[in-house]
Amino acid sequence: MYFMINVLGIIILLGGSYLLSFNKKQVAVKPIMILLVLQLVTTWFMLSTNIGANVITWISDFFLWLINSSMSGVNFVFGEFAPLDGSTYTFFMNVLMPIIFVVVFFDILTYFGILPVLINAIGWVFSKITKTPRFESFYAIQVMFLGNNEALAVTRDQLNKMDNKRLLTVAMISMSCVSAGMLGGYLQLLDAKYVLTAIPLNAIGALIITSLINPYHVTKEEDIVYSPTKSEKGNFFDMISKSMMTGGKLALIIAVMLIGFVSLITATNTFLGLFNDHLTLENIFGVVFSPVSFLMGVDFTQIFTVGQLMGVKIVLNEFVAMTNLSEILSSLNPHTEAVTTTFLVSFCNFTTIGIILGSMQALFGDEKSKFIAKYTWLLLVSGLLVSTLTAMVVGLFVW
Repeated sequence: MYFMINVLGIIILLGGSYLLSFNKKQVAVKPIMILLVLQLVTTWFMLSTNIGANVITWISDFFLWLINSSMSGVNFVFGEFAPLDGSTYTFFMNVLMPIIFVVVFFDILTYFGILPVLINAIGWVFSKITKTPRFESFYAIQVMFLGNNEALAVTRDQLNKMDNKRLLTVAMISMSCVSAGMLGGYLQLLDAKYVLTAIPLNAIGALIITSLINPYHVTKEEDIVYSPTKSEKGNFFDMISKSMMTGGKLALIIAVMLIGFVSLITATNTFLGLFNDHLTLENIFGVVFSPVSFLMGVDFTQIFTVGQLMGVKIVLNEFVAMTNLSEILSSLNPHTEAVTTTFLVSFCNFTTIGIILGSMQALFGDEKSKFIAKYTWLLLVSGLLVSTLTAMVVGLFVW
């Protein structure tokens, strides 16, 4: 029964996305079907084959090496507060501080053209298989690695020449990304196989949802991808210094947000408790998002719990939700763990909307940013649809 509810959930989600479409007559069914099949094949490969399991192991081992390398620097600065033997664990030292080196590492790969070549190759193959516009395919792959701010900045020259429809699609895709710099933290909290499966599924799902909601035709002349010149890269050591500062700021920003949000939740729950002992933000989120978790095929006894985590992720951020999830994993069945984990692996929340609008303003000026701002609600809805689709597809393979 739960499996059939899961299947029904996918049908309802795709149907709802179609109803939101700006131009239903222009929706191209064939690319969407190809993308959906690609999601299913990717999930099967990652979760049900030995090769997929090996790929997950290699990637998680690689990030474990990055984190261990990071901890040598953290230990040098903080000493006994961040021991290398792992005898002491704190979220700030073990999860946030390693972000600094991870960001630097991937910026070095970008500087020497290794990551761009990989992204271009995957994007080109992706566009050929899915029959989607080359730039949109490229961008969906790019945000898998770089995150929304970096991807927008790298492609700013081409985006500046695009019409508002395509820019809106890019903004919607940006809601469903993560960045490589954050993966180390995710992998320390949740099961690697679900985290690493969610990332490509989000990229594919973002193209499915945007193709349904915001369909358009791209001419051959417009179907190009811009590549930055060597002169735009600047000095290597200057790049490393800026990258370290960026990683440090990112870690501190996350720490500040977590302190603020967790404190705000506690204070709000105390206030709400004056009216009713059971009235908390978590319970409110649980009620609002329970219908969605039901359509994911979650066991009836765990629907409310999953709804709570989904709400925390959307309203606050994924790190708060992931921390909460990691504390109750032992009480969840495999299907619930799989769909909840994969739903949480994206930047889709209210804060990300502000980041995207701020980036649009800084990079493209008032006219384009005001157009995107009119569709703020759509950015959140599309990101929610992508995360839910990813969770539902993964849920088909884990029971």
